[in-house]
Amino acid sequence: MDRRNFIRNVAATVPAASLSLEAAAPKETASVKFSVEGYTCITCAVGLETLLKLEKGVVRASASYPGKSAEVGYDGRLTGEKALVDFIRECGFQARKV
Repeated sequence: MDRRNFIRNVAATVPAASLSLEAAAPKETASVKFSVEGYTCITCAVGLETLLKLEKGVVRASASYPGKSAEVGYDGRLTGEKALVDFIRECGFQARKV
């Protein structure tokens, strides 16, 4: 994983996304816990958590570097497990449902 590009992407994404407002807030209808491979430091987990929270349909996200995991609560009408796994892969990590 290219850590420098990952951090740059987190920094570039957060300000723009924080300006967007949705008419109706998503409701948590499902949750999933993933085992995540590819974290090299705490920044990886914090960055992934931040990016997950910005994804459409995600209500809550928590990532752990020492636990090599991520847990996501989401609105099943707006996203799903496959979409979340694909997004985590796009961020440079590998995820599988626990």
